[in-house]
Amino acid sequence: MKAFYILCFIGLFTQSLLAQATFTTAVSKNKLGVNERFRIEFTINMQGADNFSPPNFKNFKVIAGPSQSVNQAWINGKTTFSQSYIYTLQPKNIGVYTIPGATIEFGGKTLTSNTVEMNILKAVDIPKNPNDPNYIAEQNVHLVAEVSKTKPYVGEGIYVEYKLYVSQNISVDNYEVTESPKYNGFWNQDIRIDNLQVKLGKFNGEDYRYVVLKKALLIPTKSGKLIIEPMKMDVWIGVPTGRGDFFGNPITTTVRKEFTSAQRNIQVAALPIKGKPENFTGAVGDFDFVVSANKNDLKANESSEIKVTVSGKGNLKLFSLPNIETPKELEVYTPEHKENLRTTASGLQGTVSDLYTVVPQFKGKYKIPKLAFSYFNPSEKKYKTITTDDLYVNVLEGKEIVSSTNADTAKKDVVISGNNFRYIQTSTSFKPKTTSFFFDSNLFYLLLIIPLLFIPIGIIIYNKSVEKSKDLVGKKLRTADRLAKKYLSEAKKQLGNKEAFYIALERALHNYLKAKLQIETVDISRESIKEILIDKKISEETIESFIEVLDGCDFARYTPITDVMMQDEFEKAKHVISLIDKQL
Repeated sequence: MKAFYILCFIGLFTQSLLAQATFTTAVSKNKLGVNERFRIEFTINMQGADNFSPPNFKNFKVIAGPSQSVNQAWINGKTTFSQSYIYTLQPKNIGVYTIPGATIEFGGKTLTSNTVEMNILKAVDIPKNPNDPNYIAEQNVHLVAEVSKTKPYVGEGIYVEYKLYVSQNISVDNYEVTESPKYNGFWNQDIRIDNLQVKLGKFNGEDYRYVVLKKALLIPTKSGKLIIEPMKMDVWIGVPTGRGDFFGNPITTTVRKEFTSAQRNIQVAALPIKGKPENFTGAVGDFDFVVSANKNDLKANESSEIKVTVSGKGNLKLFSLPNIETPKELEVYTPEHKENLRTTASGLQGTVSDLYTVVPQFKGKYKIPKLAFSYFNPSEKKYKTITTDDLYVNVLEGKEIVSSTNADTAKKDVVISGNNFRYIQTSTSFKPKTTSFFFDSNLFYLLLIIPLLFIPIGIIIYNKSVEKSKDLVGKKLRTADRLAKKYLSEAKKQLGNKEAFYIALERALHNYLKAKLQIETVDISRESIKEILIDKKISEETIESFIEVLDGCDFARYTPITDVMMQDEFEKAKHVISLIDKQL
């Protein structure tokens, strides 16, 4: 009986091991040219397997193999094991072929791996040495820009993801972004990525690992063809050499390669003219609209707050809210604008609001007329309008409004009496009462003395100029101020004209750096400008101020801006140019 239980236990244990054992087939690529090579691996995850038998490679030529690779590791008290049989193959003909599974014996059973379908295309250009690590790295690593939508409307949010795809048989040791992408014609904001996660996915029909390196929300600000410029990066890649170390682990060699994402073209559709409301201010998305007051009954000189709120998802930063209209008996202050937004892959979400403070002067009941807010919904491809109800402010205590009427006054003819009114003389003649000569006159002596006064004045001016030339710090300050005025003169002329002002302001900043540093700053990134200024020993605070003004130019072109805000930006630019010039 005891022997029976032992046999049962052994049988159950063996079944448990068989249930945990997996025998798989994996290829380095399943779509390739007829003149290319690929790796095929047959892997079992349990120790003790034997009698491996490869499949029939009748449509492929065996270039190398089989070689064996054994990996065993202990992680957090758990043991992992894998044993692989590796071949290098090359297809014989163009077509679609299926590689059958291999077999291996384990626990008294025969396990069969999965089949693999291979898509063999026409010959491609390959180097003389197909085992060149640079060529292998180039074929197995891809930097891709994926866009959520390529045909949005103006104002409709889309997002772009930059993914680094890496095949299963190589590794990435490190990477560095060398050139950030440019989004000309888009309002843009990066979407925060808390941690880089490696995921499994498909690229050109093949299995790859990938990681999302960068993600940005883009909102087109004009119609037509817009271009998302490429991102460039350097990647350090570990490429297997085909050899193993003493423990059977594959030996790799590290190569550095530059990768560039493809340029993406976005065809932006203009918002339809048909059905466009007159009060439409550019809102695109899906929104709610509410107008509310914190109190409706109050006394004279008490304040009430009226809040105009738009909430939802869309281009919440790129349109203006409707303004309330109030009777003249209510004193209304400039509204306070508030935003509570978050940037997600589906766009900007949250609320924007204008908060009006209203103070009544007289007793009575006053109506604040209803407001209408219009927006375009891109998913439904039509305009929508939300209209609120009238608001009433009831002033219970206060002064009464005194109404007065103006009686009509009959027109009467002007009566001339005495010397009250006379006709205007159109011509006259004057004669001097006395005649004087220039010689020996007061003017003669004054003109005689004035040249003598210029001598001490000239001496004083000369001494002042000598003092200024010795004052190197003051001279540098004055020169910096003149340079700021010189480069910003065009921007100053455009104050009040938003688009032209910010273009001129940005051009002035770039021209200043070009003149001072002898570089073309238009073609380099913000990061490069920052590095150059650091090399020139410019203070970090000044550099941050300069970059902030540059970023403000890009951002302000596509947002509502007042004349006061433009004047502030002008003063900031003038100040930062002076600071840089003083430190150079």
